[in-house]
Amino acid sequence: MSQYLSEQEIIRRDKLKKLQEAGINPYPAPLFPVTHYSADIKSKFSEETKDQFAAVCVAGRIMSINDKGKVFFIKIQDSKGIIQLYVKRDDICPEEDKSFWDNVVKHGLDLGDIIGVTGFVFITKTGETSIHTQTLTLLTKSLKPLPVVKRDEEGHVFDEVTDPEFRYRQRYADLIINPSVKETFAKRTKLVNTIREFLNERGALEVDTPVLQSIPGGAAARPFITHHNALDVPFYLRIANELYLKRLIVGGFDWVYEFSRNFRNEGMDRTHNPEFTILEWYTAYKDYYWMMETTEQLFEKAAIALHGTTDVTIGETLVSFKAPFKRISIFDAIKENTGIDISDKDETGLREVCKQLHIDVAPNIGKGKLIDEIFGATSEHKYVQPTFIIDYPVEMSPLTKKHRSKAGLVERFELMINGKEIANAYSELNDPIDQRERFEEQVKLMERGDDEAMFIDNDFLRALEYGMPPTSGIGIGIDRLCMMLLNQASIQDVLLFPQMRPEKFEEE
Repeated sequence: MSQYLSEQEIIRRDKLKKLQEAGINPYPAPLFPVTHYSADIKSKFSEETKDQFAAVCVAGRIMSINDKGKVFFIKIQDSKGIIQLYVKRDDICPEEDKSFWDNVVKHGLDLGDIIGVTGFVFITKTGETSIHTQTLTLLTKSLKPLPVVKRDEEGHVFDEVTDPEFRYRQRYADLIINPSVKETFAKRTKLVNTIREFLNERGALEVDTPVLQSIPGGAAARPFITHHNALDVPFYLRIANELYLKRLIVGGFDWVYEFSRNFRNEGMDRTHNPEFTILEWYTAYKDYYWMMETTEQLFEKAAIALHGTTDVTIGETLVSFKAPFKRISIFDAIKENTGIDISDKDETGLREVCKQLHIDVAPNIGKGKLIDEIFGATSEHKYVQPTFIIDYPVEMSPLTKKHRSKAGLVERFELMINGKEIANAYSELNDPIDQRERFEEQVKLMERGDDEAMFIDNDFLRALEYGMPPTSGIGIGIDRLCMMLLNQASIQDVLLFPQMRPEKFEEE
């Protein structure tokens, strides 16, 4: 195995062996009674409060070692920050036996090792809040060196590792050496909790629906296919949870929501990952006008929760999440950006427009997909400030109620922010006969070769036949929303473990 190890890894394994030979367990039992954390100590310690810190127990990963002979200055990083340890040989070793100092502190410790210490807090002559160590325990020996980063005198990183291949594959190491990454994911959780609080306060009920589905419904997307051995039938990883949440509205719930892990067997880029998180909620007796107002309120609250203001910097652009948001129909948006009115064009006419605008389209897609291609190529990226694109043609929206006053359209909106779709919402179609006809149109598209067309879900149609009240529903891309509110350029930066091509390891 040693032929595949670096020189530093070989040295660390040699240290490990020597520690074990000296009777020191480098991986002791997990219980270590931590009482304090670095950030709390540094923010609360003073001359007036020093009695509260006369006995502390902390643990963390070694980020720097300064050997002064019989004294070591060690900086450790715990879950809340970095703090300095003052480690003196005569304080942690009995007078007659200095073997622990020699075996562990002097010759056994490396950057990345995890240690636990007890002691008392004081301020050094240089003014740094530190822990005067009285006992030191090696809790975990690190066998792989951490990547080298530049740190200031406090030990904080000021020049982070930016190589995405390393960062995304070895997120565990990325989190250790790049403090801002940990902050990003803490804020992501805060965002999700803010949304939950918003919905729960209004009476919504969080639910769970199946990830394995016999029919991949609720969206136009290519699914992942798997096989259920016991039943000997194919199953699909869900592309959406929409149809199951609507079943619950049929069953008598007024407002349900789910943070859904979805899977779509499609391309990968800086805004797409095959596994992603979406929030969907469905509310009885509401329509898409109510949904727009509620969505504005939610996004405004989320921005304030993370930034204390509705003005958020995305890239180099200041985006205002202050309600109300602009509203424009999809046909007017295309006309606004191309000068072409496509509202009365059939499939042949739309293909001519695509040709005129130099948009390549597949020969097997229908009218709805053609309109979507035109909007995506000419208009979507133009809407940087939050904008509701509303009133889509019926061909684009097989699950949406027909518009109450505009023939050929449906009551649907997509929310665009920074040129990307963040949310998709409807007044939901609850006419089972109309819904069956829409599904049948999707089957025709599938027969033409459209591998994103929807299947017929007969059980969902049966549920609608029992009667679903007027309902409004929405899907919000949580990963994209995180990208924007946390000012991250890539979806991989807001996913702890983004999907990547499998790594090839050398055989040992």
